[in-house]
Amino acid sequence: MPELPEVETIARKLRPELVGQTIVSADLRWARTVAMPSARKFKEQVRGQTITDVSRRAKFLILKLQAAQKPEAYNLLIHLRMSGDLFLRAGKIKPEQHDRLILTLSGDSFSSLVFNDARKFGRVWLTDDLESVLGKLGPEPFGEEFTPRWLYENLRARRRLLKPLLLDQSFLAGLGNIYTDEALHRAKLHPLAASDSVKRKQAEVLHDAIRAVLQEGIRRNGASIDWVYRGGEYQNYFRVYDRENQPCPVCGRKIQKLIVGQRGTHICPHCQKLR
Repeated sequence: MPELPEVETIARKLRPELVGQTIVSADLRWARTVAMPSARKFKEQVRGQTITDVSRRAKFLILKLQAAQKPEAYNLLIHLRMSGDLFLRAGKIKPEQHDRLILTLSGDSFSSLVFNDARKFGRVWLTDDLESVLGKLGPEPFGEEFTPRWLYENLRARRRLLKPLLLDQSFLAGLGNIYTDEALHRAKLHPLAASDSVKRKQAEVLHDAIRAVLQEGIRRNGASIDWVYRGGEYQNYFRVYDRENQPCPVCGRKIQKLIVGQRGTHICPHCQKLR
């Protein structure tokens, strides 16, 4: 599943291509792709909307829309989930097998924005109220609210295993399996540690580690390890993730793979001791 750096990379690539384009029509090829509103309302409401911005919140892509001479402004939110992907296609296109939504655009350089999703887990929302979809998300890792003090106090306020808590989008938005493993290794914290056992100094180091791995992921256009997401190179710089039995870059011991909260998890047993 694309995580914050991958979604941020997609948003940055789409922004210059989409801003100013008008959605001429919507071909919804699998109705359940749209979580809200109904399929009929979606096709009616999205038609004639101009894309004014492309941004990201957590793992959601957000296309801001505004129709000419209409006061209401909509937001088109897309969550790629396990296998979703977005393509810009030029000319008259023939829908492919896993195309779930095709938005015909007004531009000359390309004609369609296509949401392709083999496993059908991805979802799209069209709403004038962002909070109705995003309201339960935790703070952004690059936001002002996410400070070392906030992290320390909120880790201590919960008694949960550290990695599952960091993966909880209502706790902190945008982290997934890859960047959580990488951040915990940088911070020398075990994923099975109790969150309320983390000391203040450890929380400060973890805060910096989270931001560091996400910044590095964005700088390298994300990680291309899934069969869907392409174009990133951060996978060439992993410290522990997907490196079972390879040497730890810090101490040289072999990386181990654990299952934590039903997720494959990679650690250095020497650097990340469970105390």
